[in-house]
Amino acid sequence: MILNATCEIVFEAATSVPTVLMLHPRSGLGQWIMQEEYSLNPHVPVAEYMDAFGNLCQRLVVEPGPFIVRSSCMANVADEIDVDFSAEFVPVQNLPETYLQYLLPSRYCQSDMLNATAVSIVGNALPGYPQVEAIRSWIEKNVQYQYGTSTASTSAIDTEKSRIGVCRDFSHLGMALCRSMNIPARMVVGFMKDLEPMDLHAWFEAYVGGRWYVFDATQKKPMGNRIAVAYGRDAADVALASTYGLMELKSMSVSVGVADVNPS
Repeated sequence: MILNATCEIVFEAATSVPTVLMLHPRSGLGQWIMQEEYSLNPHVPVAEYMDAFGNLCQRLVVEPGPFIVRSSCMANVADEIDVDFSAEFVPVQNLPETYLQYLLPSRYCQSDMLNATAVSIVGNALPGYPQVEAIRSWIEKNVQYQYGTSTASTSAIDTEKSRIGVCRDFSHLGMALCRSMNIPARMVVGFMKDLEPMDLHAWFEAYVGGRWYVFDATQKKPMGNRIAVAYGRDAADVALASTYGLMELKSMSVSVGVADVNPS
């Protein structure tokens, strides 16, 4: 399916604020970015670079006053995510070196404190994809999705105890449980069709069977039609705007819909 996705973020800066934006999706597994627009109002000089996770970042300084960021893209995406219960566990010694970081505990994913929980959840599931799906299914069934129930400091341990949260919290818990089983897991933020209410979304990917697979504990069944924008170890790595000064987020609006494209 070909999707149109847009995001508009309005800030108000009190002083000159160094800022890093992360709103450029890249073509990759499951998505092809066909068209893209990016505007800053007022315009300021921008330097673009790629971070350690392969995300395209824009470095700039926002001047005092209102500042509006608009991003839009047209992307050809998969209607369904891949599901493969035969995808096997990859022994740590066989993992690519760059993926070893996704086994480590991180700020929001205290995987070293959740092994007993993970073992009880996976039960007799075969190592690899079946274990990750057991984790995803357990979160979907046992953690309540509700806005306003977590904060920017809520971690996987907090969500495991409270059993309530939003997509970010579901993802952190899923990743922490996977890592505790020596399965690399990374966070993804981006767009997804038919979200209610519409917003930016978060899910996680696990590395099994020699590739990354999508898992989303907020959904009852595997669903595609999503555009990945940024990847990282947890929410600290995938912030769409990192600001280093006094700048207030005034509003954010997101839309995702089917693109009106005539077949050639």
